[in-house]
Amino acid sequence: MNTTPTSTLERETTRASETTTREPATTTGSFATSQPWIEVTAPLGDRYSEILTPEALAFLAELHDRFAGIRHDLLAARLQTRVASANGRDPRFLPETASVRADASWRVAGAGPGLEDRRVEITGPTDRKMAINALNSGAKVWLADQEDATSPTWTNVIEGQISLFDALRGQLSFTSPEGREYTVAGRVGLTHGGEAETPTIVMRPRGWHLVEKHLRFHDRSGRAMSASGSLVDFGLYFFHNARRLIELGLGPYFYLPKLESHREARLWNDVFSFSQDHLGIPQGTVRATVLIETIQAAFEMEEILYELRDHCAGLNAGRWDYIFSIIKTFRSRGRRWVFPDRSEITMTVPFMRAYTELLVSTCHRRGAYAIGGMSAFIPNRRDPEVTGRALEKVATDKRREAGDGFDGTWVAHPDLIPTARAEFDAVFEDRSDQLHRLRDDVHVTAAQLLDIPSIGGSVSEEGVRDNVRIAVRYIESWLRGIGAAAIDNLMEDAATAEISRSQVWQWVNDNTITREGRRIDAAWLETVVTGVSDELERFDGDRFDDAFAVFRQVALEPEFPTFLTIPAYTRFL
Repeated sequence: MNTTPTSTLERETTRASETTTREPATTTGSFATSQPWIEVTAPLGDRYSEILTPEALAFLAELHDRFAGIRHDLLAARLQTRVASANGRDPRFLPETASVRADASWRVAGAGPGLEDRRVEITGPTDRKMAINALNSGAKVWLADQEDATSPTWTNVIEGQISLFDALRGQLSFTSPEGREYTVAGRVGLTHGGEAETPTIVMRPRGWHLVEKHLRFHDRSGRAMSASGSLVDFGLYFFHNARRLIELGLGPYFYLPKLESHREARLWNDVFSFSQDHLGIPQGTVRATVLIETIQAAFEMEEILYELRDHCAGLNAGRWDYIFSIIKTFRSRGRRWVFPDRSEITMTVPFMRAYTELLVSTCHRRGAYAIGGMSAFIPNRRDPEVTGRALEKVATDKRREAGDGFDGTWVAHPDLIPTARAEFDAVFEDRSDQLHRLRDDVHVTAAQLLDIPSIGGSVSEEGVRDNVRIAVRYIESWLRGIGAAAIDNLMEDAATAEISRSQVWQWVNDNTITREGRRIDAAWLETVVTGVSDELERFDGDRFDDAFAVFRQVALEPEFPTFLTIPAYTRFL
């Protein structure tokens, strides 16, 4: 018998799946329709009509008509996997797909034009100022992030699309409230010599689990539901920009987040194939890089590559979400799975080494790029000592990745690009990748991927307080529409906040004892929360009261929401 509480999201997912997959009901009345359609339920700001055109909305309706039901089924399958994990079943390499892993003949499509050199990629949100900074950064790729680095306010979602639209047409500019003007220094696209003056854009849509509540999909029977955030982000960008990107010598490129199975990768592949045919784009033009950031996906890397092989450029080691996924998956499985202070979970602990080495060897065996993750340390231009420490730690992190065979890496700040680039240049020499390094020496087992006890370490009272501070301060920022926040000289996004709040939930529910001898229970946590609240510097327009409400819901309640952003989005955005 399952003893794990089913979250509200999971209950809604199950109901949505049941509704979508049964035979369409016969409806009558003014809301019945023979054609699916998308309803806009939020106000239209300046230029929103350029993105939410009737043709673009019709394309979104087509995507939802074909794929929304499958999406709901896959989310319901996630629930079943979580229940099985909570009841003691560990993830495994799938016996039913062993033939895919054993077949040495297949390869992925590989790099598209402008993606051949990915040594340093800069990540960041798509607001106009940050987009210009990214395009002027000197990185090889800009991960234009509509996901973890973006708070999905209606303004951010649509104006982010406007930023990308303008960037691809050479008309992106921004004037700050202080009168400072920002413009893109180079031309977006490839020159006649095949070089790019600005980073190649790879857009990251929201994950399959997220909705866009300001757009409602009405199906053929007249039933209405919130649109899929994934299909909205992908669909608007692809509809408006796919042909333009091809004209620029590039293509529509995407980072795919939060996948938990190869069947979810297959759904993305089907979306790509349909969209290319629907808009008359040659098949195989799309390129996708998949973030391996869940423990479930780590066991299906080859299958994910296989499902996307006609459109796949590589995999990325999404380290912070990966750690969160492990905590979430095994949070109620006993003391063996309890993590120490967040600061002690480094990339060199055995289970993280197994994960990254498996990713590199899997990618290179199939002709796919392996892209490293983002170090959280960032420089501070007003504090040379902080900057020096950040550069040293980033150099160490990127030296390890380059030495392991990664073909590129992420940074979150332009000042880190030279440091990261130097570490990869030292290893690459005359090459633009390391695909020749097959890493045949790597043989990772399921036990190594799940070797959590080898972390060692302990939980400290200050580690608990740090997690509460980080989670609350990030949530407050997110509620104000800022999805990437510099907190105590670290770049925090939704993934790192998820680690902080999920650790707190796990420690409370496990009755963990700190190294100082303190039992972590709900009563003591309330004193910690009160202390954090008292030390915060309040300001006009802050959202700390709402942030504490969200934190209590996602970290201190018995029911564990699968993502903190879901209740926060539903209630406050």
